[in-house]
Amino acid sequence: MKQRLLILAIVLSLIALFFGAGLDDYLTLASIQSLQSRFDQWFAASPWLVAGGFFVIYVLMAALSLPGAALLTLLGGALFGLGWGLVLISFASSLGATLAFLLSRTLFRETVERRFARQIETINRGVERDGALYLFSLRLVPIFPFFVINLVMGLTRLRTPVFYLASQIGMIPGTFVYVNAGQQLGQLESVGGIVSPSLLLSFALLGIFPLVARWGVDWLQRRRRYQDHQRPASFDYDVLVIGGGSAGLVTSYIASAVKSRVALVEREAMGGDCLNTGCVPSKALIRAARAAQQVREAPRMGVHAGEPRIDFGEVMNHVHQVIREVEPHDSEERYTGLGVEVQRGSAKLTSPWTVDVDGRRLSARHIVIATGATPFVPSIPGIEQIEVLTSDNLWSLTELPERLVVMGGGAIGCELGQSFARLGSRVTLVEGTPQLLGREDAEVGELVERTLSDEGVTVHTATQAVEVCVEAGENWLVVENTAGERSRLAFDRLLVSVGRRANVEGLGLEELGITTRDNGALEVNEQLQTHLPNIWACGDVAGPYQLTHASAHQAWHVAVNALFGEFKRFKVDYRIMPAVTYLQPEVARVGLNEREAQAQGIAYEVTRYEMAESDRAIAERATSGFIKILTPAGKDRILGATLVGEHAGEWLAEVTLAMKQGIGLNKLLGTIHPYPTLSEAVKGSAGLWKNAHKPERLLGWLARYFAWRRGETASSRKVPGKGGRTE
Repeated sequence: MKQRLLILAIVLSLIALFFGAGLDDYLTLASIQSLQSRFDQWFAASPWLVAGGFFVIYVLMAALSLPGAALLTLLGGALFGLGWGLVLISFASSLGATLAFLLSRTLFRETVERRFARQIETINRGVERDGALYLFSLRLVPIFPFFVINLVMGLTRLRTPVFYLASQIGMIPGTFVYVNAGQQLGQLESVGGIVSPSLLLSFALLGIFPLVARWGVDWLQRRRRYQDHQRPASFDYDVLVIGGGSAGLVTSYIASAVKSRVALVEREAMGGDCLNTGCVPSKALIRAARAAQQVREAPRMGVHAGEPRIDFGEVMNHVHQVIREVEPHDSEERYTGLGVEVQRGSAKLTSPWTVDVDGRRLSARHIVIATGATPFVPSIPGIEQIEVLTSDNLWSLTELPERLVVMGGGAIGCELGQSFARLGSRVTLVEGTPQLLGREDAEVGELVERTLSDEGVTVHTATQAVEVCVEAGENWLVVENTAGERSRLAFDRLLVSVGRRANVEGLGLEELGITTRDNGALEVNEQLQTHLPNIWACGDVAGPYQLTHASAHQAWHVAVNALFGEFKRFKVDYRIMPAVTYLQPEVARVGLNEREAQAQGIAYEVTRYEMAESDRAIAERATSGFIKILTPAGKDRILGATLVGEHAGEWLAEVTLAMKQGIGLNKLLGTIHPYPTLSEAVKGSAGLWKNAHKPERLLGWLARYFAWRRGETASSRKVPGKGGRTE
């Protein structure tokens, strides 16, 4: 520690000396031009001394990340010419960069690794795989200033010899261009020389060099990644999609719509999780459970029907009937009619362009992985003794569990927990974090917990499941709270909903060098390309959102980028991503909530509207909930909104559209909403914001103006709220 502080003190002292002595004043083009003749005389008298001094100064400036390297490079070209200037500056810049790299590593890496261990570990894995090539590309194409690259690379585990070698080679082309331009500047004899062909060519090289270098780097990267694979002379398809869920279907639909030849490989049921085990059946179950709850709550409105009689078998028949009615939308027949060739079987990539489907070899210019995700079941001791329920196999139930324990208080756990409680199960919900719906603000989690508790669900937050026990035919889940206290929860069935893992096994991805992130999702760039640029991923297998509409959003980008990427590629924009948890009341959100705004250091103010103020909510006896809108201080631009209320997901779209199109609260307030509707609450929120930002000074002047129009004098003006008493 003392050694690092000493080094830091020396570095800061040298930097202070540089600026304190005014040396930065000499590093301007005008100063260098005015001193050039003197430099020439010194160099003619003592070439080795001047060259050595120049070398040392350049190294020190690069090591201390001081400004002026570009001008020094131009000066080197003017003083030493192209040959010697290139040699001197090439080695001086690489040596100085390496010293800056080592200083950053010595002073800061340990602290950064300690504070950002997870993020740095991910970066280090990438550096270990592609560090040299990545650094080489940054040197060729200076997207960031070189001094920034030196300092940031020092925080990684890139080996010093690799850093030096990649810098030495990578900076040669750029150094050549600058030294050549400096040489031409040094040869100017008159103003007319500025338009000389050689000087114009030098500046033209400065302009086009990044473009040429970018193309060269891309070519080298492609060549390196594909070097062990033979590209087919022709292809069976333009696009081959693996996975017939939401992401795969939308990708296939768009690709076939623009008349490309498309194959879709699916080994199980078309429609994926959303149709068969996710969105569609869960909403059908939620609707049945809501119907039961409406019967229970009907006496509040004078309608008496008694406790509902629930036939769970008929409820599940209803669920499967809904699946059958939606099924044609995602069917093989429909997509075959759209021009998609549906291939049944298990797919495995055998090269970047070929896929084996149960022994059939298919080739395509682009391959899209859209294999989705499956529920994650943690390795709790004893869990192998029972048949665990998940959102995948839940739909095969024919009898209602009398006692259901739900592990996981996220969206799926809360939705299914509420539904089974309404259908008659005794539900216990166990969540390891301090609140339900942990990504939402604390008050949302509190409202959801209060709602579930009122409906008979026993909720344990900040509680971990540690063991499953089966004793004398009785099932127990052993849980432990944050105080270390253990208890046992009896259950007939255990539903696990603690997250989902991407389906990547058996696809042959490891053999092709396609990697995954810490959460198991495929590593993709902002255009959704994997390590191999012609292999793409979208949907749950790519993340970061496991939402059907997010999958469709990604699928559009994959289809367009794959087919038309030679002309234009689009980065996926996740800034305005709506999401709904289908409880009653529903929890709907788009953009930032307070938790995220605070974590990102974004200043905001909150406008809050209680659903108890909504006339329609009062009429529906649905006053539980609120709207919370975040805006920048004093501005009506929406940063994010959380809507908790009856059918909140249905009227979230208005806020999503407003954010997407840059519509502020003032314009929402000026939009006519039908009365009485629940969506009027959005307009009510806008009205609250407007009232909090009304122009008080202008209103004061208007009060005086209207008093004058009424003929009042200052002495006779009524004081509001004083029963008409005059001043």
